[in-house]
Amino acid sequence: MTPAPALDPPVAPAPRKATWRFLLTHPAHAIALGFGSGLSPRAPGTVGTLWAWVAFALLQPRLSPVHWAWLLAGSALVGWWACTVTARHMNVADPGAIVWDEVLAFWLVLWLVTPASFWAQLWAFALFRFFDAAKPGPVAWADAAFKGQRGQPIGWAQGFGIIFDDLVAALCTLLVIALWRFV
Repeated sequence: MTPAPALDPPVAPAPRKATWRFLLTHPAHAIALGFGSGLSPRAPGTVGTLWAWVAFALLQPRLSPVHWAWLLAGSALVGWWACTVTARHMNVADPGAIVWDEVLAFWLVLWLVTPASFWAQLWAFALFRFFDAAKPGPVAWADAAFKGQRGQPIGWAQGFGIIFDDLVAALCTLLVIALWRFV
């Protein structure tokens, strides 16, 4: 006699909270959580973007455009891995504490608008935060494209999705800036 099939779906592990202890348990956590900037109790995406801006300001004088291209490409690949691993370990498809997506996307924005004054960079920051937080049109589509089903294991597609919507927000930011410069 075979046992009756279970009526209830398997219970997924409870989500884990991002803490300093969690950040220090795996290199992927440190990267995905923006070296601690994603641990901010309020607006971790904004704090991560601010961290990206400061890091850019420190790195910009030292890196050539070719070095920036390599850094961005490497950061995208390493970030994809780090975001996937961290989301799995947190048991959440797109945790708010993961801010590497903001770091990568805002570095791309700053790299492509530089040279730019402080005020131009501030406008780029404000535009990027608007597109990332409000998720209008294409950003909302990109955010939903790789979410997966609730209770589904977190895989590479969800890790890519964490980064993808921020890259679309960066593209929208760059399009607005290009339109503004054209007009």
